[in-house]
Amino acid sequence: MLFQHDDDNPARILTEDESWHLLEKTRHGRIATHAAGELDIVPINYRASDRRLYLRTTPGTKLAELVIHPQVAFEADGILEDEAWSVVVKGNARILETSAEIAVAEAAGIESWIPTLKNVYVEITPTHVEGRHFVLGPTPDESGPRDY
Repeated sequence: MLFQHDDDNPARILTEDESWHLLEKTRHGRIATHAAGELDIVPINYRASDRRLYLRTTPGTKLAELVIHPQVAFEADGILEDEAWSVVVKGNARILETSAEIAVAEAAGIESWIPTLKNVYVEITPTHVEGRHFVLGPTPDESGPRDY
């Protein structure tokens, strides 16, 4: 099991350090953007490094939304046979422009899901990180007496 729970509670709030540890070991998540009164959420490949998230993308709707409204939410999850976790990051996204900034993002090792040219790098600076760990199992027996 990734994390021990202090009691029989199947859900545990993760520390920020534990959340970053999980984000650093994962490469896929979802980013939620907001622009022109519309919400959007899309899958994205990313890398976490030095408590920042880095993405590579192409010009298009997702990038335009980040420029219009840089506040974003990001979520990554992991589901194993008997446990699962979820980490949500809220923060501000910005396009990386200098060669030094891009070199940092490239060093993080972002890999694309599909063979397309993605030459725009984005950094998400977190304002809030929250994670949860879950022990999976059957629903408890509900055949006992009920308090109405």
